[in-house]
Amino acid sequence: MQLNYQDIKRYYSPSNYGPRGLPDDGVRGRLIDGKAISAEVRSIIKADIEQRRADPTTGGRAPGLVVVLVGSDPASKVYIKQKQKACQEVGIKSTLIEMPEATSPAELLATIKGLNEDEACDGILVQLPLPTQQLQEEQLAILETIRTDNDVDGFHPFNLGRLVTREPNLRPCTPFGVMHLLWSTGVNPYGLRCVVVGASNHVGRPMMLELLLNGASVQIVHRFTQDLEAVVRDAECLIVACGKPGLVKGDWVRPGAIVIDVGINRLESGKLVGDVDFETARQRASWITPVPGGVGPVTVAMLLRNTVTAYSTHTNRGAAA
Repeated sequence: MQLNYQDIKRYYSPSNYGPRGLPDDGVRGRLIDGKAISAEVRSIIKADIEQRRADPTTGGRAPGLVVVLVGSDPASKVYIKQKQKACQEVGIKSTLIEMPEATSPAELLATIKGLNEDEACDGILVQLPLPTQQLQEEQLAILETIRTDNDVDGFHPFNLGRLVTREPNLRPCTPFGVMHLLWSTGVNPYGLRCVVVGASNHVGRPMMLELLLNGASVQIVHRFTQDLEAVVRDAECLIVACGKPGLVKGDWVRPGAIVIDVGINRLESGKLVGDVDFETARQRASWITPVPGGVGPVTVAMLLRNTVTAYSTHTNRGAAA
């Protein structure tokens, strides 16, 4: 299935309601290639940026993304390099601001407020996790200080509220990326029985909202849910995002189900694995994401998309002024 990035609203229109239920052709273990889907989205974003920069109203300015890193967490630096590389590929100007681990909440807030006023900055991303307890305790205030039209992570309560009211703009990157993975299978999400394992603010809860927006019947489960296995067995589409390697056993997966594993965990051996027992699950699932190479690449692609959306908002505002 080709993703129509330019006409994404068609996925939410009555013309896409179609037949209900999960078609099962008996084929098992097809991989949902997040890298390929990400490459497709990035190519469209690149062309979009080139077209926008050619418009005289933009002054030829490239979209600008600023990443703020507090401390020197090695994993965070790896993620940031991946984001910077992706920005360079599509024509987004990426800037990294590195701040020491001893940075106070007031200092970080002042940095964000300064970026909010920078006309060359379309998107602000504060790399999580924050390194100190003092900063972590103020994390909500820090994220809420990012101006809503610069919030390319989609974590601000305003942008989450837009998703709740079915008028999304800047959307949490991982859940929207998961929707692209689901669409790529060609399975119509309307009426699909979906189970989301994990109720985090950044993935599980907005994931539920994205699925509802697509007409799916959604159940979200968490650490207080009783009989997780029984709930999982009934899922036509299973999305797991809890950060616990192998929590969902492969033989729990309903035959023919779609399985999207958001988790990425490093074992003591150094191997990266998801939250689902992949080898057993792929023998039962019709479609399944690999870890790595599934959700991660499309999450980055959605960050790029949000940056261009913010850029469009800012350039249109400037043209109208």
